[in-house]
Amino acid sequence: MQATIGLHEENGVGDRLISKFNRMFGKRTDGAPHGHGPVSSPWFINNAMPKDDSLGVHVASMANEWSIRKRRPVRRKNIAPLLKRLEADLAIDLNVDGAFLEMAEYGPWTMVFVDRTPLVIELFDEEEERCVFLTLRGFLEHTEALKWVEVDHGAIPFLMNGADCMVAGVHGAEPSVRSGDLVWIRDMTHKRPLALGWAVDDAPALVENTKGKGIKTVHWVGDELWDME
Repeated sequence: MQATIGLHEENGVGDRLISKFNRMFGKRTDGAPHGHGPVSSPWFINNAMPKDDSLGVHVASMANEWSIRKRRPVRRKNIAPLLKRLEADLAIDLNVDGAFLEMAEYGPWTMVFVDRTPLVIELFDEEEERCVFLTLRGFLEHTEALKWVEVDHGAIPFLMNGADCMVAGVHGAEPSVRSGDLVWIRDMTHKRPLALGWAVDDAPALVENTKGKGIKTVHWVGDELWDME
Protein backbone atom coordinates (compact mmCIF):
# COMPACT_ATOMS: atom_id res chain seq x y z
CA MET A 1 0.00 0.00 0.00
CA GLN A 2 1.42 3.41 -0.91
CA ALA A 3 0.76 6.95 0.21
CA THR A 4 1.48 9.80 -2.19
CA ILE A 5 2.72 13.19 -1.05
CA GLY A 6 2.65 16.01 -3.59
CA LEU A 7 5.54 18.45 -3.25
CA HIS A 8 3.09 21.34 -3.07
CA GLU A 9 1.76 19.76 0.14
CA GLU A 10 5.20 19.19 1.65
CA ASN A 11 5.26 22.08 4.11
CA GLY A 12 1.82 21.43 5.61
CA VAL A 13 2.31 17.68 5.87
CA GLY A 14 5.79 18.14 7.27
CA ASP A 15 4.64 20.54 9.96
CA ARG A 16 1.92 18.14 11.09
CA LEU A 17 4.28 15.17 11.23
CA ILE A 18 6.98 17.09 13.09
CA SER A 19 4.36 18.20 15.62
CA LYS A 20 3.30 14.55 16.01
CA PHE A 21 6.92 13.52 16.54
CA ASN A 22 7.39 16.23 19.17
CA ARG A 23 4.25 15.10 21.01
CA MET A 24 5.46 11.49 21.01
CA PHE A 25 8.81 12.32 22.56
CA GLY A 26 7.99 15.42 24.56
CA LYS A 27 10.90 17.35 23.09
CA ARG A 28 11.44 19.87 20.34
CA THR A 29 13.60 18.86 17.41
CA ASP A 30 14.71 22.24 16.14
CA GLY A 31 18.26 21.47 14.97
CA ALA A 32 19.00 23.41 11.83
CA PRO A 33 20.14 21.42 8.80
CA HIS A 34 23.62 22.10 7.46
CA GLY A 35 26.21 20.94 5.01
CA HIS A 36 24.23 19.11 2.34
CA GLY A 37 21.58 21.47 1.07
CA PRO A 38 18.42 23.53 1.73
CA VAL A 39 15.65 22.32 4.03
CA SER A 40 13.05 22.27 1.29
CA SER A 41 14.79 19.54 -0.74
CA PRO A 42 12.81 16.28 -0.95
CA TRP A 43 15.62 14.26 0.67
CA PHE A 44 13.71 11.25 1.94
CA ILE A 45 11.63 9.59 -0.72
CA ASN A 46 10.93 5.98 -1.53
CA ASN A 47 12.10 6.23 -5.14
CA ALA A 48 14.13 8.67 -7.19
CA MET A 49 12.13 11.39 -8.93
CA PRO A 50 10.53 9.95 -12.08
CA LYS A 51 12.13 10.77 -15.42
CA ASP A 52 9.11 12.79 -16.48
CA ASP A 53 9.69 15.12 -13.47
CA SER A 54 6.14 14.62 -12.22
CA LEU A 55 5.60 15.98 -8.72
CA GLY A 56 4.31 12.82 -7.03
CA VAL A 57 6.51 11.35 -4.29
CA HIS A 58 5.52 7.75 -3.60
CA VAL A 59 6.06 6.47 -0.09
CA ALA A 60 5.83 2.80 0.84
CA SER A 61 4.18 1.71 4.09
CA MET A 62 4.62 -1.43 6.17
CA ALA A 63 2.37 -4.26 5.00
CA ASN A 64 -1.01 -3.65 6.61
CA GLU A 65 -1.93 -7.33 6.29
CA TRP A 66 0.80 -8.32 8.73
CA SER A 67 -0.55 -9.52 12.05
CA ILE A 68 0.71 -11.00 15.30
CA ARG A 69 0.62 -14.81 15.32
CA LYS A 70 1.67 -17.48 17.79
CA ARG A 71 2.38 -15.09 20.64
CA ARG A 72 3.50 -17.13 23.62
CA PRO A 73 5.66 -16.85 26.78
CA VAL A 74 9.27 -17.96 26.42
CA ARG A 75 12.04 -18.72 28.89
CA ARG A 76 15.15 -16.58 28.79
CA LYS A 77 17.42 -19.59 28.29
CA ASN A 78 15.55 -20.48 25.10
CA ILE A 79 16.38 -17.15 23.46
CA ALA A 80 19.71 -16.49 25.19
CA PRO A 81 21.80 -17.01 21.99
CA LEU A 82 19.63 -14.50 20.11
CA LEU A 83 19.90 -11.92 22.90
CA LYS A 84 23.66 -12.41 23.28
CA ARG A 85 24.17 -11.90 19.57
CA LEU A 86 22.17 -8.69 19.70
CA GLU A 87 24.10 -7.40 22.71
CA ALA A 88 27.41 -8.13 20.97
CA ASP A 89 26.39 -6.57 17.64
CA LEU A 90 25.09 -3.34 19.20
CA ALA A 91 27.42 -3.19 22.24
CA ILE A 92 24.52 -2.98 24.71
CA ASP A 93 23.31 -4.73 27.86
CA LEU A 94 19.66 -5.71 27.51
CA ASN A 95 19.31 -6.59 31.22
CA VAL A 96 16.11 -8.62 30.88
CA ASP A 97 16.61 -10.66 34.05
CA GLY A 98 13.24 -11.06 35.76
CA ALA A 99 11.32 -9.60 32.81
CA PHE A 100 8.25 -11.29 31.30
CA LEU A 101 9.40 -12.52 27.88
CA GLU A 102 7.25 -13.50 24.90
CA MET A 103 7.86 -14.46 21.29
CA ALA A 104 5.59 -13.98 18.30
CA GLU A 105 5.55 -13.93 14.52
CA TYR A 106 4.82 -10.64 12.78
CA GLY A 107 4.52 -11.19 9.05
CA PRO A 108 7.88 -12.70 8.03
CA TRP A 109 9.59 -11.38 11.19
CA THR A 110 10.03 -12.95 14.61
CA MET A 111 9.65 -10.66 17.62
CA VAL A 112 10.56 -10.74 21.28
CA PHE A 113 8.36 -8.85 23.74
CA VAL A 114 9.88 -7.69 27.02
CA ASP A 115 7.23 -6.93 29.64
CA ARG A 116 4.67 -6.84 26.78
CA THR A 117 6.61 -4.28 24.71
CA PRO A 118 8.08 -5.42 21.35
CA LEU A 119 11.80 -4.70 21.75
CA VAL A 120 13.62 -7.23 19.51
CA ILE A 121 13.06 -8.33 15.91
CA GLU A 122 14.63 -11.11 13.87
CA LEU A 123 14.50 -10.82 10.08
CA PHE A 124 16.47 -11.77 6.98
CA ASP A 125 18.43 -9.56 4.62
CA GLU A 126 18.49 -9.80 0.81
CA GLU A 127 21.07 -12.58 1.04
CA GLU A 128 18.79 -14.55 3.39
CA GLU A 129 21.19 -13.94 6.28
CA ARG A 130 19.59 -13.80 9.71
CA CYS A 131 19.64 -10.38 11.41
CA VAL A 132 18.68 -9.58 15.01
CA PHE A 133 17.96 -5.95 15.92
CA LEU A 134 16.11 -3.72 18.35
CA THR A 135 12.80 -2.12 17.44
CA LEU A 136 12.56 1.65 17.69
CA ARG A 137 11.14 1.28 21.20
CA GLY A 138 14.18 -0.81 21.98
CA PHE A 139 16.46 1.97 20.79
CA LEU A 140 14.60 4.46 22.97
CA GLU A 141 15.98 2.44 25.89
CA HIS A 142 19.43 1.98 24.35
CA THR A 143 20.44 5.22 22.67
CA GLU A 144 24.09 4.25 23.13
CA ALA A 145 23.74 1.37 20.65
CA LEU A 146 25.97 1.05 17.60
CA LYS A 147 24.79 0.98 13.96
CA TRP A 148 23.25 4.46 13.88
CA VAL A 149 22.92 6.92 11.01
CA GLU A 150 22.20 10.54 11.85
CA VAL A 151 19.92 12.88 9.91
CA ASP A 152 18.73 16.44 10.39
CA HIS A 153 15.39 18.06 11.14
CA GLY A 154 14.25 17.90 7.54
CA ALA A 155 14.12 14.11 7.68
CA ILE A 156 11.36 13.80 10.25
CA PRO A 157 8.19 14.30 8.13
CA PHE A 158 9.44 12.02 5.36
CA LEU A 159 10.64 9.24 7.64
CA MET A 160 7.38 9.32 9.59
CA ASN A 161 5.62 8.55 6.31
CA GLY A 162 7.76 5.44 5.82
CA ALA A 163 9.99 6.99 3.18
CA ASP A 164 13.42 5.67 2.35
CA CYS A 165 16.33 7.92 3.32
CA MET A 166 18.31 9.77 0.68
CA VAL A 167 22.00 10.43 1.39
CA ALA A 168 21.57 14.18 0.94
CA GLY A 169 20.06 14.36 4.43
CA VAL A 170 22.62 12.18 6.22
CA HIS A 171 25.00 14.08 8.52
CA GLY A 172 26.75 11.29 10.38
CA ALA A 173 27.10 7.52 10.64
CA GLU A 174 28.60 5.18 13.21
CA PRO A 175 31.93 3.96 11.73
CA SER A 176 31.10 0.24 11.80
CA VAL A 177 28.11 0.65 9.44
CA ARG A 178 28.60 -1.31 6.21
CA SER A 179 26.53 -1.72 3.07
CA GLY A 180 23.75 -4.23 3.73
CA ASP A 181 23.69 -3.63 7.50
CA LEU A 182 20.44 -3.02 9.30
CA VAL A 183 20.79 0.42 10.90
CA TRP A 184 18.77 2.77 13.06
CA ILE A 185 18.21 6.36 11.98
CA ARG A 186 18.23 9.08 14.65
CA ASP A 187 17.79 12.85 14.63
CA MET A 188 21.06 14.72 14.97
CA THR A 189 19.87 17.06 17.72
CA HIS A 190 18.31 14.84 20.38
CA LYS A 191 19.53 11.42 19.18
CA ARG A 192 15.97 10.07 19.14
CA PRO A 193 15.26 7.03 16.94
CA LEU A 194 13.23 7.74 13.80
CA ALA A 195 13.39 4.62 11.64
CA LEU A 196 15.16 1.34 10.87
CA GLY A 197 16.40 0.30 7.47
CA TRP A 198 19.02 -1.42 5.32
CA ALA A 199 22.13 0.64 4.56
CA VAL A 200 22.82 0.96 0.85
CA ASP A 201 26.47 1.97 1.38
CA ASP A 202 29.24 2.07 3.98
CA ALA A 203 29.34 4.81 6.64
CA PRO A 204 31.78 7.19 4.86
CA ALA A 205 29.84 7.10 1.59
CA LEU A 206 26.51 7.66 3.37
CA VAL A 207 27.91 10.88 4.83
CA GLU A 208 29.95 12.11 1.88
CA ASN A 209 27.62 11.37 -1.04
CA THR A 210 25.00 13.94 -1.97
CA LYS A 211 22.83 12.00 -4.43
CA GLY A 212 21.01 8.71 -4.27
CA LYS A 213 19.31 6.46 -1.76
CA GLY A 214 21.08 5.80 1.52
CA ILE A 215 18.77 3.57 3.56
CA LYS A 216 15.82 1.34 2.62
CA THR A 217 13.35 1.87 5.45
CA VAL A 218 11.50 -1.05 7.09
CA HIS A 219 10.17 0.38 10.41
CA TRP A 220 9.44 3.96 11.49
CA VAL A 221 7.87 6.03 14.26
CA GLY A 222 4.09 5.84 13.95
CA ASP A 223 3.82 2.60 11.96
CA GLU A 224 1.91 -0.50 13.05
CA LEU A 225 4.86 -1.97 14.95
CA TRP A 226 5.47 1.31 16.79
CA ASP A 227 1.84 1.38 17.93
CA MET A 228 1.79 -2.28 18.93
CA GLU A 229 1.23 -3.48 22.50
